[in-house]
Amino acid sequence: MDFIEALGLVAGICTSSSLVPQLITTIKKKKASEVSTVMFIVLLTGNALWVYYGFDKKDIPIISTNLFTIGLNIAMLTLKYKYKNNE
Repeated sequence: MDFIEALGLVAGICTSSSLVPQLITTIKKKKASEVSTVMFIVLLTGNALWVYYGFDKKDIPIISTNLFTIGLNIAMLTLKYKYKNNE
């Protein structure tokens, strides 16, 4: 792995990890009414397109970090559904 690939991987991890505090807060409070479903659907769409792009370019950092982010987005949407009746 060269420097640019490592840099891309670190950048992707930083960007992807930005969702973790929201997940933790939602799990602790068991409340997700303030979370925007549309925003996470848009993020999922964008991440899926990045994965497709990454496969086309054979770019492992783009593929791996966006797959990780897709997992976090799905987890957040699952929590949104699970806690939808909690106020």
